[in-house]
Amino acid sequence: MARAKSNGIELEYETFGNPEADPILLVMGLGGQLIHWDEPFCKGLADRGHFVTRFDNRDAGLSTWFDQADVPDLPSLIGAIGAGEPVAVPYGLDDMADDAIGLLDFMGLERAHVCGVSMGGMIVQAISIRHPNRVLSMTSIMSSTGNPDLPPAAPHVMEKLLETPPRDREGNVARSAMMARLVGSPGYPIPEEEVRERAGFAYDRAFHPEGATRQLAAIITHGSRVDALRKVRTPTLVIHGRSDALVPMTGGIDTADAIAGAKTLWIDGMGHDLPQPLWGQVLDALHEHTAAQR
Repeated sequence: MARAKSNGIELEYETFGNPEADPILLVMGLGGQLIHWDEPFCKGLADRGHFVTRFDNRDAGLSTWFDQADVPDLPSLIGAIGAGEPVAVPYGLDDMADDAIGLLDFMGLERAHVCGVSMGGMIVQAISIRHPNRVLSMTSIMSSTGNPDLPPAAPHVMEKLLETPPRDREGNVARSAMMARLVGSPGYPIPEEEVRERAGFAYDRAFHPEGATRQLAAIITHGSRVDALRKVRTPTLVIHGRSDALVPMTGGIDTADAIAGAKTLWIDGMGHDLPQPLWGQVLDALHEHTAAQR
């Protein structure tokens, strides 16, 4: 792994494949680390002709943490937004989009394909809005547009998402297993021992729930991207599971409807994760999409 200076912060990143190959930047979701882009998945993209970069977003993993900033009170923040009151957060999704562009600058990459999951999908949308000349193609997976008229996450899922996570390793691993059962793919359940092993690895690498709260505040305050996405001309692929309880499939549909010419892949039995049995289908779709832009 390596470290890059970007947008006034530092980002931890790792690459796979030939640096002369077609570049693709993978952007992780809320609270996730670069390790949540599974290494075999990244190598699968590299085998399909890509120079792959995965990285820790700001306030996650081994990238710069913003612990000098307050931890937002999310219920108060949501209430203020609902009342039309002005709100302030430590940073927004636009800042995270600029981080990604700064990473491309650091690596000497003029343009790249960008692919994001969940919050990462929102970030790549912001990248395509703010930096269209830097993007070869965009893929938005299990994500949404910020449209307030869309159905929210299932209430029982949102309730658990907003709970303060346990700070001890055992409790945190148990919570991760519980969340995987709530939002994972019902058609492709990941074995609990695998979920627990990954959660333990992530905890040991960088346990930082305060950063996830600030990231969630960035999501909540970004607003609707629909009007801006209507102006996007970046070739776009939207992938979403039909059984997503955290970001309902209407978010994927709204994304595709907003972007002219967007292609779609709707997957039966897929929830809010990327289980290994679906990697081949997703990698093939990604490869077909990116290859068309070469």
